[in-house]
Amino acid sequence: MKHYPHHIGDFDKATRHLTRIERSVYRDLIDLYYDTEQPLRLDQAALCRRIIARSNEESTAVQQVLNEFFTETPTGWYHDRCEHEIAAYHANTSQKAMAGKASAEAKRLKKLQALNEASTAFQQPLNSVETDGQRNSTNQSTINQSTNQPKVEPPRKRSAPLPAIPKPDDVDQQTWTDWLSLRKAKKAPVTETVVNGARDESAKAGMTLDAFLQVWCLRGSQGLQAGWLQPHERQTASRVQPMSFAQQDAAEKRQRWEQMTGRKWPQEGAPADFIDAEPIPQRIAA
Repeated sequence: MKHYPHHIGDFDKATRHLTRIERSVYRDLIDLYYDTEQPLRLDQAALCRRIIARSNEESTAVQQVLNEFFTETPTGWYHDRCEHEIAAYHANTSQKAMAGKASAEAKRLKKLQALNEASTAFQQPLNSVETDGQRNSTNQSTINQSTNQPKVEPPRKRSAPLPAIPKPDDVDQQTWTDWLSLRKAKKAPVTETVVNGARDESAKAGMTLDAFLQVWCLRGSQGLQAGWLQPHERQTASRVQPMSFAQQDAAEKRQRWEQMTGRKWPQEGAPADFIDAEPIPQRIAA
């Protein structure tokens, strides 16, 4: 990618709790992700070398940023927002290329039409009376001219869109509708190959296809593989409703608290023995 949108408010809100070094490291990692258009490599030493993180303080910041904002997969550190922007960038570039070709073709046809009209006007007969020899000569010239003139081809018609594939029998109607809406928003195709691939990945994760598509919709990503799933996502086995932004923030806060304390989040009505506060990541000693 040559460029990508940077939303100042979103970035500031998401990284306000980080140190200056961690914020700088996060920007460098995002730039590297967009530049290579693929997940970051798992080799942390090589990754630190790419973004010039040489000191122990900078290396620690790299590990903390990766753990908080990226998802570790067998193919590298995956970032949902970066994948979304990369897909949107390529879709926009393809549309502009198609529009440019259509404009060039229209100009070419207009030029040929103007040349044909000028040539026809030039060949009007000078005299209304013709001899047999003149008539034969004129007819022969007209034949030669029509033979040498370039043929004007009509613009090609766009092919009709592919018909929508039917809903699999083992997928809930609401799940299928949500997943189709997500694919449409991502400008991604819906084919038998894509559905079969999703079914294979769901089998690898030990999930039903319906549950796998539900997690896909909740993530809102371009694609999904079994190796990218978190343990709690693999337990999805029934229809779940999409969460609001507030519910997502609460779920993320609960997950971080459980990871830091090693305890389960208290159920509603249970006595609270902790302070409900946003967990603060470990800071690097000055």
